[in-house]
Amino acid sequence: MGRVLGLIYGAAAYVFFLATFLYAIGFVGNIPGLKTIDSGAAGDRVTALIVDVVLLGLFAVQHSVMARKGFKRWWTRIVPHAVERSTYVLAATLLLALLIWQWRPMPAVIWSVSDPIGQAALHVVFWLGWVILLSATFLINHFELFGVEQVVAGLHGNQATPPAFKTPGLYKVVRHPIYLGFIVAFWATPHMTEGHLLFAVATTAYILIGIFFEERDLIASFGDDYRRYRRRVPMILPFLTRGRSGEAAPQPNRQAN
Repeated sequence: MGRVLGLIYGAAAYVFFLATFLYAIGFVGNIPGLKTIDSGAAGDRVTALIVDVVLLGLFAVQHSVMARKGFKRWWTRIVPHAVERSTYVLAATLLLALLIWQWRPMPAVIWSVSDPIGQAALHVVFWLGWVILLSATFLINHFELFGVEQVVAGLHGNQATPPAFKTPGLYKVVRHPIYLGFIVAFWATPHMTEGHLLFAVATTAYILIGIFFEERDLIASFGDDYRRYRRRVPMILPFLTRGRSGEAAPQPNRQAN
C-alpha cells in the first residue's frame, strides 16, 4: 500500500508541476486571459519590489537547499528515497504557484518594440526558448528529472537506475540547454517592463550561481569525464569554444538538480 501511495503521490506531483509550468509560460509571455508578469493594477513601487524579491528569493532558496547532496542525505532519512524527487518537485511547484499568484506588476517600460516584424521575431525566440528547454529534458530523462521514474521503480520495490554519463543532442553543443532555454524565454519580449526586467535579471543571476554548484556536484559524480566535457563544450552560449580534434565525446545523462 505504501508503494501504491508513493506512486499516486509522485504522479499527482508531476501533474501539478506540468499544469503550473504551462501556466508559467503564459505568465512570463503575457498571454491574454491569464495572470501574467505585467497584468493587474500597479500598486506602490517599493512594495511591489519587496514582494517580488521575496518571492524570487523563496524560490531560489528552496531550489538551492533541496538540490544539494547533503540535504538529500538528511532528507531521505525522513522521506523514502522513491518520493524524494517528487517532494522536491512539489515544493518547487508550490513556490512557483505562489510566485505567480502573488507577483506584483511593475509596469514602467524599459523598452518596447513596435515594429510588427520585430515583435514577431521576439515571440518566435520566446517560444524557441521553451522548445529548447523541454527538448533538453527529454534528451536526458524527463520523467527521472521530475520524479516519476523513481516512484514507478519504488512500486516494484526497486530504486531508479543512477544516471549515466552521456551527452545527447543539444548537450553536445552546450552543457546546460535547459538553463539556456529559460534565459532565452525570460529575455525575449517585445515589451520589457521593470517587473519583467527584475524577473529576468534575478532568474538569470540565480541560474549562473546554480550552474556553479551543479557542476561541482557533476564533477564529484563523474570526475574526469565531466572535466573533459566542460573543457570542450561551452556552458550556456553554443559554439563559444571548440574541442580538441580527435577527442572522444563523453556521455553524461545528468542531472544534479
